[in-house]
Amino acid sequence: MEVGNEQGRAQGRSDAAAGKPRTSPCNSLKMFLVALSFAYFAKALSGSYMKSTITQLERRFDIPSYLIGVIDGSFEVGNLLVIAFVSYFGAKLHRPKIIAVGCVLMSIGTFIIALPHFIIGRYQYETSVRWVVNSTLNPSPCPVGSPSDLAQDRKLSHVPATACEGDSNLSMWIYVLLGNVLRGIGETPVQPLGISYIDDFASDENAALYVGCVQTISVIGPVFGYLLGSLCAKIYVDIGFVKMETITITPSDARWVGAWWLGYLIAGVITLLSAIPFWFLPRSLHIPGAQGSEKCTPEQTSFIKDPHSGKHKYPADQNTTFIEMAKDFIPSLRTLLGNPVYLIYLCVSIIQLNSLIGMVTYKPKYIEQHFRQSASKANFLMGVINIPAVALGMFSGGLLMKRLKLNIMGAARFAFGTSLIGYILSLFFFAMSCENAKVAGVTLPYISLDSISYDKHSVFAACNSDCFCSESDWDPVCGENGITYVSPCLAGCASSSGSGKNTVFSSCSCVGVAGNFTASTGQCPEKDDCDRMFPYFLALSVITSFIISLGGTPGYMFLIRCIKPQLKSLALGFHAMATRTLAGIPAPIYFGAIIDTTCLKWGQKRCGGLGACRIYNTTAYRIAYLGLTLSLRSISFIICIPGFILLSRQLRKEERNAVHGALANGGTELEALRKEEFVVSNSDQSQQTADRETRL
Repeated sequence: MEVGNEQGRAQGRSDAAAGKPRTSPCNSLKMFLVALSFAYFAKALSGSYMKSTITQLERRFDIPSYLIGVIDGSFEVGNLLVIAFVSYFGAKLHRPKIIAVGCVLMSIGTFIIALPHFIIGRYQYETSVRWVVNSTLNPSPCPVGSPSDLAQDRKLSHVPATACEGDSNLSMWIYVLLGNVLRGIGETPVQPLGISYIDDFASDENAALYVGCVQTISVIGPVFGYLLGSLCAKIYVDIGFVKMETITITPSDARWVGAWWLGYLIAGVITLLSAIPFWFLPRSLHIPGAQGSEKCTPEQTSFIKDPHSGKHKYPADQNTTFIEMAKDFIPSLRTLLGNPVYLIYLCVSIIQLNSLIGMVTYKPKYIEQHFRQSASKANFLMGVINIPAVALGMFSGGLLMKRLKLNIMGAARFAFGTSLIGYILSLFFFAMSCENAKVAGVTLPYISLDSISYDKHSVFAACNSDCFCSESDWDPVCGENGITYVSPCLAGCASSSGSGKNTVFSSCSCVGVAGNFTASTGQCPEKDDCDRMFPYFLALSVITSFIISLGGTPGYMFLIRCIKPQLKSLALGFHAMATRTLAGIPAPIYFGAIIDTTCLKWGQKRCGGLGACRIYNTTAYRIAYLGLTLSLRSISFIICIPGFILLSRQLRKEERNAVHGALANGGTELEALRKEEFVVSNSDQSQQTADRETRL
């Protein structure tokens, strides 16, 4: 009786043990897939939100574009610092928990980026407009002073105030840079460890589907990132801390700063939430064994007992010393870089990505400055129009490659062709120009307000010579004559009425000869030509983004196929490292530096020194931005020519080797076929004999 009970309990334990792998591992893998998709979404959202806040950060911290490029490239620096360690040691440790740690670090880095908002005080912009209830108390925009006072003031305008010496000792944008570096460090384990985990424990037919789902979710992230940037750019930076009726500027003003910090707090919370599921996931799963027990025969399932006997495409427990791996690494790297096709592809990729990263980083800024759109609208259009076009192009490229059954040469030609068509269409962007804003003393001389000129002009003229004005201020007003003036003082306005955004300046001597003309706050809305051109720009931008993205998937498949299978992982890793180092880091910096050269009027920091640019030479901006982008792509096309020649030679050589090998092995294969036929005939004869004996 006791023996029977023991057998029953043992049977129950075995049933429970047998039932557990059928449910828990499958659910764990699905949970991991959902968690990884959410992590991809979070990191893509925060990354695209960083791109959307470029102009906001420039204005808030009074820094030029090249420093924004340094901040943007710091993410890649953080990634490169730990990618080798994470890729090697991460596969040997608890991968879900390492991903969770990475998500927590990304979240902390995002919170650090938002930290300066809470420690540097309120945003102060240059303005002569005051918010007062009694408009009769408005000070005169044109204070009168002696010539010696005017000269002394122009000298002192370049000297920093002693009250802010403590603030100038520490640049708050350093916090943004350090936070972005930490974001890069935290992002490192998400992709390599997440994809390898899926590839290890998912079946062959499901692994590709799961990876495709994760990549699709990662494309959705930038859409929401730019939409979040659009929403936050509409909200004033100090919302909740100041009375909004006292704010005299609008979102279209060059001094406007949106609530950039709010989006980082939201992105940080989302990233922190994405870390939670990974803490509860197991280190390894036994899905292959469980699937085998369902699909295999009882005799086969008896062999599937060892938990380490499953399908591990990336074995982590091999007894290989670091010295042995290092000895094998150098020859493998030499073999990889000795492949001329791979080397040329690497050069082309680096140059193309320099062009792409620089263009994408500053595209919202280009839309703002060239077509005089607000930051909110520029980010909205990037998220709703451009990003979906890129996602659709990548998906369509993979679908076309499958339908057309492209080989390695076909994939190379397809990628080259789409890039060339996109390049030709991009040339039409040069024709989509907007005339520069008419600003007296900047783009127009005071003596001739009819034609735009980019010569060095003075903001001082006879009409404002009696006013005690500062040339460093940027407080634009729009005169009745349709000309923008740098400030009410430099427009020669003697009085003002009203308050806030409704302030009207009168008796502006520079606006009219009679001196009875008025001016209102803000730049003049000269948008007629830009409003007509802007829809064509958007349409062409969508078409070129879609066509160029068509070649993304075939180009990636070409990278995988142009090298030996055993060097695939090394080739992908070296390609990622090279593109991050030589494209991701430098491209935003030198693009920003070149854009800075087109600035016509720099803002002034409160503690002295140049701040953010207030107005650009739009013609020079267009030529510099588009010219640099297309010049890099032109160089890449030239490098492609020897690449195609070498690839065709390599393919012909492989075909000849295959033919010679087939002829050499032809006799051996024929003999093997004859032996196989002989064995089959003998087995048929023995089977017929056995059947006859059975009937007898």
